[in-house]
Parts: sequence; structure tokens; C-alpha cells
Amino acid sequence: MKWLLVALLLATMQGCALTVSNSRALQPIDDFVQLASDARVWVEPGYEAYGERVSAALPAAIAKVEAAHYLPFLRPPRVYVCGSEDCFNRCVYTPRLSAAVIPDNRLILSPNLNGRESARLPGLLTHELAHLHLGQRIGHYNSTLPVWFHEGWASLTAEGGGAEYATDAQAYAAIRAGRRVDLVARDTPDRRHRAGAFKLNIFEFYRESMLLVGWLKAQDETRFRQLALAVQNNTDFEIAFWDIYGQSPATRLAGFYEDVPGDAGLNDNASIQAAPAKP
Repeated sequence: MKWLLVALLLATMQGCALTVSNSRALQPIDDFVQLASDARVWVEPGYEAYGERVSAALPAAIAKVEAAHYLPFLRPPRVYVCGSEDCFNRCVYTPRLSAAVIPDNRLILSPNLNGRESARLPGLLTHELAHLHLGQRIGHYNSTLPVWFHEGWASLTAEGGGAEYATDAQAYAAIRAGRRVDLVARDTPDRRHRAGAFKLNIFEFYRESMLLVGWLKAQDETRFRQLALAVQNNTDFEIAFWDIYGQSPATRLAGFYEDVPGDAGLNDNASIQAAPAKP
């Protein structure tokens, strides 16, 4: 039953778009109207109440992103709110998501966050704003930044947003089973190393990535800040990492894997929808 639930979640509740490249992602969005009370929020007509919920969540989400990235947004963020499935399907190539930042750096929210997943709105909004913040500086999913860092940093910023459907215990269990992020693998513009490349499901991947980035930050936030600023200055991740840490990511983060607790230190019976961890 547990794995059936996981399968259903995988099919319906993924967090954000990593691979949107179809021309549908660049369709005009003239149908949205600006929320009267907040110029940053644009809504599908008739769903202004949903837009007000987004507006109320924006200040805290923006503050978290700017603090985690050590820089303000280059431009005020704009959020597009789809109240219907038709709207989201028209704007986003992978419509089963709950939110997405698509290639031209548009942040679009699904009607899921106004319905069955309404509790996820603050976390996923923060997660996607983290992607938008980075996208303003280096473009949409720059291949010099590994996906594990990209998603792990966004999930950490959102205090688990986007990684809620796997617990720390499940991520550690995957690591003990040999299903771990390959920190040596390099992305290219036409090859992204996502969850399946490491035999992880999407939620395990997000959670493990978040734990990796959280460990790196906790070990030495001064150096982590230097890395974050270098990445946002469009420096190649590997080059920046070597310059700051004097070793490769795989060598540095070996310490994280060495610290993974054994079975006795974990409660592997924790709920799938666990509260976000704060590494």
C-alpha cells in the first residue's frame, strides 16, 4: 500500500519542471490579468481569490529566497496563477506538475495548489522563486550547475518544499542501498542527470539533494556563501567549487555519505508526508 501511494504521488504531484523545452512553454500569456492588490501576481480571470492567497504568501517566500541566495532579485518576481487545468496545460509542457518555472523564466502555479495541495503553496512558491531568482542571473537551468545542487538548494531554501514526499529516513535508506547521487557526473546542454540516472524516485532525489546541500552549508557557511555568489555570477560550478574548497564536490561531500546513520539511528516508519527537514 505504501509503494502504491508513492507511485500515485510520482504520477500526480511532482514539484517543478526540469526539462520543459517544448514550444508550448513559450505560448503567449495574454489571458492573465494583473491582481488589483499586487502587481507581481497575474491570475487567470475568475481566480482572484487564489491570487490573493499567492500574494499573501509572497513576502515571506521572497525574503527566504533572498536570504538563502545572499542577493536580492534582479527584477521584481512575477507569478502567474492558473486556476484551471486548461490554463496550466496550455502554459506548461509537463502539466502533471504543481508549479513550474519554464524556459523563459515564467513562474506558473497549478490549480493543484488551490485544491488538494493547498497546504503546499508556501513551500512550492518558495522553491520555484528560488529557481526564478537564479534564472534571472544565469538563465533557465544552466547546465554548468548540476541538477542535484539546483534542486537541493531550492528545497533547502523552501525548508523542504518540493521534497515533502520523502523523509530523511527514506533518503538515507536509499543511500544505504547504493542509490545515491553521482557527484562526478557532469551535465551537458543535452544531457541532464536527474533522479532516474541514480535509480532514485523524484522525491528521494529531491530529499537527498537537499540533505547534500544542507550538509555543505552547515559545514562552512562562509565558503557556501562564496560558492552561491560565484554560481550566481555564472561561474562554472566545478571551477567555483575547486577555487573555494580546493577539492572536487565528490571528495568534499564524501563526508556527508560517511555520516549517513545506520538503521538503528532512524525511524524508517515515518509518514511519507513528513514535515520538511531543516538540515
